[in-house]
Amino acid sequence: MITITGANGQLGRLVIHNLLQQLPARDIVAAVRRPDQARDLEALGVQLRQADYDRTETLAAAFAGTEKLLLISSSEVGRRLPQHEAVIDAARQAGVALLAYTSLLHADSSPLPLAAEHKATEARLQASGLPHVILRNGWYTENYLASLPVALEHGVLLGCAGQGRIASAARADYAAAAAAVLTRPDQAGRIYELAGDSAYTLAELAAEISRQAGKPVRYQDLPEADYRAALLGAGLPEGLAVLLAESDSGAARGGLYDDSRQLSQLIGRPSTPLAAQVAQALA
Repeated sequence: MITITGANGQLGRLVIHNLLQQLPARDIVAAVRRPDQARDLEALGVQLRQADYDRTETLAAAFAGTEKLLLISSSEVGRRLPQHEAVIDAARQAGVALLAYTSLLHADSSPLPLAAEHKATEARLQASGLPHVILRNGWYTENYLASLPVALEHGVLLGCAGQGRIASAARADYAAAAAAVLTRPDQAGRIYELAGDSAYTLAELAAEISRQAGKPVRYQDLPEADYRAALLGAGLPEGLAVLLAESDSGAARGGLYDDSRQLSQLIGRPSTPLAAQVAQALA
């Protein structure tokens, strides 16, 4: 039996749909914080169980009978480590044979402040003695394409990544990688650095948007503080604005680049091209 935590999120749902192509639905557990919001997953035939990272009493029941567990990192930046520790402890007590964790690209050396909690979680996994595999996911291309409507409206894509090259991939690519690891033998002890096959600068992203949209869109590089202020001015919550600005600065220092192609090797196909994702977003 394979259990997916955070299964009601975008990545978790994609992982489940990948697993359903390979496994009977009864062998898959969708572990979610609010089961009432995931009845559509239950309708697919998978088991639906409550698992709240902040309520340790829910985790033991959620993980009962689990052979392999996918710990999708919490979305609550700043509170991730204790939440992840609760999952790791519960998994060990439940006798889980393999825990797969969605970390961050080059978490051990990344310049992104976001990496700290991932690095600490990896250390906690190592100390736990629990067999585990690390999926160090790069950036989702969707993170940048979310600003597409504003870029088209104003003809400007803002950022502070400079000339940093970003080897992002589609969320669906990372989901396919997680499903591959969960269904293959001998994964314990492995660390995968997962990123897109090709990389781009934000100026190149703006040029691709402009080409496909048929209207001028240019990239404007800002100091980190100015980009953060622009995000706040656009209505983003402060925590998210800080995260995105810091991540762009990290990208300027190579933090979102990798050319090992481990992602495409793992999923057995090329990662989704940037042009294809831009086309989908425009559509």
